Amino acid sequence: MRQTVIAIVALLLTIRVGFTDDALDIVVYGASGEVGSHIVQEALDRGHRVTAVSRKPEQVETRHANLSIVKGDLLDANSVSETVMGKDVVVLSVRGVIGRSGSPRSALQFMAAENLVDALSLQRDHAPRLIHVGGSGSLEVEPGVLYAAKLPTILLPKKLEIEILGQILALEFYHKVDDVKWTYITPPKNLTNGPRTGVFRVGGDRALEDERGKTRLSRADFAVALVDEAEQAVHVRQRFSVAY
Repeated sequence: MRQTVIAIVALLLTIRVGFTDDALDIVVYGASGEVGSHIVQEALDRGHRVTAVSRKPEQVETRHANLSIVKGDLLDANSVSETVMGKDVVVLSVRGVIGRSGSPRSALQFMAAENLVDALSLQRDHAPRLIHVGGSGSLEVEPGVLYAAKLPTILLPKKLEIEILGQILALEFYHKVDDVKWTYITPPKNLTNGPRTGVFRVGGDRALEDERGKTRLSRADFAVALVDEAEQAVHVRQRFSVAY
C-alpha cells in the first residue's frame, strides 16, 4: 500500500512539473555580440535554458546555471543540425561577410538563414522555431522605399553595404519558406545602450518613428521584444519591427 501511495505521489509530482515548467530551450547564435548578449541575459532572467553559440566562446562573459556555451559554425551543416536538435527556439543574431565576392549572398546573415532553414526543414515537426534578428535597412521609410535606398552608399564601408543588402535578401528568402516556423524581428535604425524599460511599440514593414521623428530602441528592450516573441509565437512566418 505504501509503495502504491509513493508511486501515485511521484506521478502527480511529475505531472505538476510537466505543467509548470514553461522554460524554453533557446539557442542563440552570435551570443557574444552586442545584441546577442542582451538576448542571452533576458532569456536567462526569465528562467529559460540557453545554449550560447559563438565562433569565439571565450568571448561569452555571462555565467549561469542554465547557460551552456558552445562553439559553433553556421556554415557547417552537421554542426548546425547537432546544435539545434531538440531545442524549442533558435535565435540568429550574427553579422559578417564571407569571402570577397562583393555579393549580398556572401553576407553571413543570408548564408546562415539558408543553412538554418535547410537544417530545420529536415527535422520537420520536431524542428525548433527560428527567430532572425534582421536589419533596419529592410524597413520602409515611405511607401515602397526601403531605408537602404536612402543611405549614401558612396560613404558606406563596402562590408556594411553587403551586410545591409544581405539582410534584405534574407527577408526575401524567408517569405518563400513555408515549411519552417520563422520570424524576422527588425530593430530600428538606432540601437542604444539605454536601460531596459519593457515599454516599446510593435510595427510591421514601416519604420516606427517617435514624436520627434526619431526611430530608436535600447538593445535591452530589443531583447525583451525578442524573448516575448520566443514565448508567445505571435509573428510566425512574419516580419515585425520594434521601436520606442
